Amino acid sequence: MVTKEVKEKILTAMKARRSNYSSDNKFAIMLGINSSQYNRIKNGELERVISDANWISIARKLEVTLTDLPVWQVAKTPVYDYVNAQLEICQKNSSSLLLCDYSDIGKSFIAKHYCKTHQNAIYIDCSQTKSKYKLVRKIGKEFGVGQKGTYTEVYEDLTYYLRSLEEPLIILDEAGDLEYSAFLELKALWNATEHYCGWYMMGADVLQRKIMRGIAYQKVGYPEIFTRYGSDCCRVMAQTEKELKRERDLIVAIIAKANAEPEWEIGELVRIANGSPRRLYKEIMKRRAMSMN
Repeated sequence: MVTKEVKEKILTAMKARRSNYSSDNKFAIMLGINSSQYNRIKNGELERVISDANWISIARKLEVTLTDLPVWQVAKTPVYDYVNAQLEICQKNSSSLLLCDYSDIGKSFIAKHYCKTHQNAIYIDCSQTKSKYKLVRKIGKEFGVGQKGTYTEVYEDLTYYLRSLEEPLIILDEAGDLEYSAFLELKALWNATEHYCGWYMMGADVLQRKIMRGIAYQKVGYPEIFTRYGSDCCRVMAQTEKELKRERDLIVAIIAKANAEPEWEIGELVRIANGSPRRLYKEIMKRRAMSMN
C-alpha cells in the first residue's frame, strides 16, 4: 500500500514538473491519468482517486524514490557540461546533434535531469520503444498529445503540436536499439518539424557503427538521418586507454564528492567504482541502506 507520506512526496514532484507543460490536461496525459483525477490530486485529494499502481507508475515517471534515502545529487562532471551545453544549443536553435560515446559515463542521467529542468524537453529511452508505433506514441504521450485514434492520427497531432510549441526538444537515448522502420520514421518526423523542433540522438559506439554500416551499404534512410543530425558523431571521452581511465576516475570522483557522506573516503569509492558511475551508485546506495538498519 502506498502511504499518505509517499503520495505527498509524489505530489510535490508533480507540482515541480507541471510547469514544463502548457496545460493540466497535457500533463495528466503524460502521467497516464485523466484531467479530472489530476485536478483532484493537485488540490490535495490523495485517497481513492487513483489506484496504488497508478501512484507507483507516476512515481517511476517522475523518478520519485519510495524510500527515505537521500536524493541523488547532480554532479557537474565534464560530461555534464558538454552534454548540457549541446542540449541547450539544440533546444534554442531547433537544431540536431548526434552523440556516440562510451556507455556508463552519465549521459542518460544528464539528459533526464535536463528534461526535469527545461520546459518542452522530453527524454525517450529507445530501448523501450523500438518500433515506430511505440516510438511515435511515446513521444506524443510525453508531450501530452492524446493517444486515442489511429497511429496516423497520433502522428499528425504530434507533428502539428510540435510546430506550435516554443522550442521543443526530443532526446533519443539508446537510439542504436531502434528498428529500421523507426529510423525511417525519425527522418519523416524531422522533416515534418524542421526549424520548429530540436533533436538530440545519443548512444554508445554501437550506434555509430550501425549508422556508418547503413551508409556504407547505401541503406535507405541512414545517410539522410546522418546529415540531419550534423553529419558527425560527437564524443566527450578520450580515445586512448590511459586518458580514458583518468577521465573515468575523475567523473566518478566528482559524483562521489556530491553524494558521499562526509566520513566516507572518496579515494576508496573511486577504487571500488573503477571508473563506473553505475558501480559507484550501487556502492553508495548500499552504504546508505546499511546505515539506516
